[in-house]
Amino acid sequence: MRGNLAYWRGEFGDKASAAVSLRELLTDEIRILGPDHPETLSTRGNLADLRGALGDPVCAITEYRQLLPDLTRVLGPDHRETLTARGNLAKYRGQAGNLSAAITGYKTVLRDLLRVFGPAHSETISVRGNLAYLIGATGDPAGAANAYQEVLTDALQALGPDHPITITIGSNLEALWGGSGI
Repeated sequence: MRGNLAYWRGEFGDKASAAVSLRELLTDEIRILGPDHPETLSTRGNLADLRGALGDPVCAITEYRQLLPDLTRVLGPDHRETLTARGNLAKYRGQAGNLSAAITGYKTVLRDLLRVFGPAHSETISVRGNLAYLIGATGDPAGAANAYQEVLTDALQALGPDHPITITIGSNLEALWGGSGI
């Protein structure tokens, strides 16, 4: 319940208050549930993501790098939360300016998402969209446009035209075409 309250505070723009609430919750969860409880690990991931959303990707990277061995040990390497944390680590590496590490991280997690969930899963499609973005960020707008077009086709088929991931991918493709003359 407290985690949900913190989440919604962050969603409604009070990310600083959400971070304070998550830190307090994490302290209580470690004391009551222990450091390896799935709820404790989830709160650590939420706090790491919130730190990145607050504009501190370096802190988010540090926290995800500390969290990932625990997630892997407790939940396993193929658990959705472990895979999500790996994708978030790649995202914040990109935001911190390390595009090469971000691309490598996304490609690695994409391989595992394809194996575990398949090509039509929303997380698989989302990671493909993130890779398309990074291709453009490295200075290859034509490669990004091709990657976006491929993932948009698959998103339309798997998720439908009204799914938020499909809409985001379509918007990013439109922005790329509009911004580069492709």
